[in-house]
Parts: sequence; C-alpha cells; structure tokens
Amino acid sequence: MNQEQISLRPIAESDFPQFLALLNDPDVMGEHLWSGWRQPDRIRRVWGENGLLTDEQWTLAITADGEFCGYAAAMRESASPVAPYWNLGAQLLPGARGRGIGTRAHRLFVDYLFAHSPVMRLEAETESTNRAEQRVLEKVGFTREGVQRAQTFRDGEWRDVVLYSLLRTDPRPAL
Repeated sequence: MNQEQISLRPIAESDFPQFLALLNDPDVMGEHLWSGWRQPDRIRRVWGENGLLTDEQWTLAITADGEFCGYAAAMRESASPVAPYWNLGAQLLPGARGRGIGTRAHRLFVDYLFAHSPVMRLEAETESTNRAEQRVLEKVGFTREGVQRAQTFRDGEWRDVVLYSLLRTDPRPAL
C-alpha cells in the first residue's frame, strides 16, 4: 500500500470552501473545536492582506497527494521579550482523520517551525478528552507537561486542557 504524500504550503484561494468549513462549521470542525459561530469573511480579508503568514502567526495548508485536507497554524507567544516560542495546532477535514495524515503533518510543521525561526520551544494544547490529538503529539515527540484546569470554554462548560512542549534539542522519534 502506498502512503499518501503529505506536504505543507500556503493557503490558496481554492482552499477556501473547505478551509472556512474547518473554521466555522460544527459538523466539519469536530467535537473538540466548535465554540460558536465566527465571522466567516474576516479570515478571507486577513488572507487577502497577508496570506495568513505574518511575523506573529503562520497558517499553512496540509495536503495529501496534492489535495487540501486541513491546516496547521502557529502563533508566536512569549514568556518574556527574549524568549519567544510557537503555540501550534492543526485541524483536518473529517475524511482525512484517522489516516496518519495528522501525525505526519505535525512532524512536517515542527520541522518547518524549527528550520525557519530561532525559537527553542514549541507548545501545543488540547482538551483533556481529545485523546487522538494527545497521541499525535506524543508520537511526534512532544512531552506532556500537565493539565491546565478550566482553561477553555466550549459548549456551555469550562474544560481542562493538556499542555505539551517540544524543545529544539529534544529527540524526535522516527515516524
């Protein structure tokens, strides 16, 4: 069986129908990300201004065999002015889930962030009930640092979030 070719690239205009669904359709987003309706045209305006690639935030399309299947995003954070790091995440279309695409895309995105910025640390957060995302982060080499209690609000409830990190110097397992 041939493994799909996974790659990252800038978001293209042709991605927008599916990209917007990942940002604003509860059935497409999945149970852990839906937090209410948002401004659907705002993201298109921002994309028109900067391609969703700025000094503070990078958003890239995830493709499998050239077809858009989700996105990876990172936001620059800072514990202090001299210690920036990236907080990252990814979201896949329902048909792309469960095929190993997310794990390989996370690995590509980690490699990309370390290759193109001098940060020492990457962080990722996921709801404590999102075991699939936790498995992906652990496969890529992230370390579970702990639980942040009542850190996010979704579906009328405050929810716990698990914090993960990966340092530039940490070993990364082969996939």
